[in-house]
Amino acid sequence: MPPVKVITFDLWDTIVIDDSDEPKRAAAGLPPKPVARRELVYEALCRHEPIERRLVDLAYDTTDLAFKKTWHDQHVTWTIGERLEIILSALGRELPADEFAELRHRHEVMELEYRPDLVPGVDEAIRALHGKYKLAIVSDAVVSPGHCLRELLGGYDLLEYFDAFAFSDEVGCSKPAPGVFEFVAQKLNCSLGEMVHIGDREHNDVGGPHAVGARAILLTAAIDRGSDRSKADAICREYGELPTLVQSLEK
Repeated sequence: MPPVKVITFDLWDTIVIDDSDEPKRAAAGLPPKPVARRELVYEALCRHEPIERRLVDLAYDTTDLAFKKTWHDQHVTWTIGERLEIILSALGRELPADEFAELRHRHEVMELEYRPDLVPGVDEAIRALHGKYKLAIVSDAVVSPGHCLRELLGGYDLLEYFDAFAFSDEVGCSKPAPGVFEFVAQKLNCSLGEMVHIGDREHNDVGGPHAVGARAILLTAAIDRGSDRSKADAICREYGELPTLVQSLEK
């Protein structure tokens, strides 16, 4: 096997624990993020003309289903701005440009208001790997765009350790599409065979890199989605194992 030159990381449930901010929001008296997002649309529209909340929820729910279908089948993640435009169109409503921009912004930064928790040990592992390998992020931007996710990483003092970023809203495709991995390989001047991807989902984070000739480590430190059936090159159950696992793939 070729030597490992680049390690790519998924973000959600790989570096940060998805929805670990929800207990913090609840403690502050705030609704869950899906409810809060629908409330933002409802309040923005009601400032101009009353609308039934159930209609807003229906338009939002339907758009979410269409987004997930496109994301899964076509490996494209619509930006939150595109999704809000679809919601407003379905409701037959418009907002002034400045109010729409504010509505989009409030969706994008919601993850930054109460930051999710890091997966235990990830910060130490990243620092241990930095300098020995080039590191990159390969992540789908489901609501928060790449520039917000960079800010999220910066809040943990981890941004500086990464040499490249392949966020789906910036690259134009999402895992497991080959383009996200090819983007990093080109950016960091390595072959796909010299890359190892770390992530928590078999379909995206193992099948995706394997399809382009990269190696994959399934991470179960945050959640185990079926490691007993995984085709990953290695399973990482806690981050303290990761540097040794990467070295073992070179042998």
